[in-house]
Amino acid sequence: MRYHIIHRTTYTYESPVTVGHYTARLEPRALPQQECPWHELHIRPEPVERAKRADYFGNSTVYFEIAGAHQKLEVISRSLIEVQKAEPPDPASTAPWETIRDGCRGDGSSPLLLAGELAFPSSLIPVGPAFADYARPSFPAKRPILEAVCDLNRRIHEDFVFDPAATDHTTPVAQVLAKRRGVCQDFAQVMIACLRSIGLPARYVSGYLETMPPPGQVKLIGADASHAWVSVYCGDGIGWMDADPTNNILPGERHITVAWGRDFSDVSPLRGVTIGAGEQRLQVAVDVLPDGGE
Repeated sequence: MRYHIIHRTTYTYESPVTVGHYTARLEPRALPQQECPWHELHIRPEPVERAKRADYFGNSTVYFEIAGAHQKLEVISRSLIEVQKAEPPDPASTAPWETIRDGCRGDGSSPLLLAGELAFPSSLIPVGPAFADYARPSFPAKRPILEAVCDLNRRIHEDFVFDPAATDHTTPVAQVLAKRRGVCQDFAQVMIACLRSIGLPARYVSGYLETMPPPGQVKLIGADASHAWVSVYCGDGIGWMDADPTNNILPGERHITVAWGRDFSDVSPLRGVTIGAGEQRLQVAVDVLPDGGE
């Protein structure tokens, strides 16, 4: 599949901003099943400084600075993405989950040991008995890891209610687990907390998902949104496997990966520090258009 992606972010400030320093993570990653032939970032007002680099996790970042009084910031990211369908391995053929857990604790250097750094808590995702207890029914002794991950993915999808009014970006993960309500960011972080609480490496993935309108209705411009899901390390022969608890699927060609990290704080599409501003209003619109959809 080929997609044109347009991600518009607009900040409107109550009072003039004199200086703003920002970091954007909006360029989709290059992966074995995903290519980004071109990407462009339009910023208004025009930055006085702009620099691109890769962060610790290999995500593409753009730092920019805006000087001079302004009360509106507009950032428009445009990308062309090609995603190939990849058949996932048979879940029953994957290694027992304890093998992955124990391999993260060894000595030396291997892909599994490197993945193990993502088995620890992070600033937004704690570990603890409540998360381990929720995970355990999916992880009986010697169960193949991908089979267990798929079962946990299914259970979160069935047990939790998608409710945008139930949480915001500051809601603790433990509260989401207790309420069983939230949005894709919440469900991803709950699942990661469950996996890390039993010793498994898991990372937070941000990106886009092509959404389909109801039958007979026209797709609305701006109706797509940033999406979040989970990636779990399933062994040296398989590597990282994605799981989407919001939709109870293993992501495929309709998921477009932008960035990954320990939690949302590592992959925020746009964040910054300003002098001035006061109250601010944020508007975000995302379009994921199949090739020929513009």
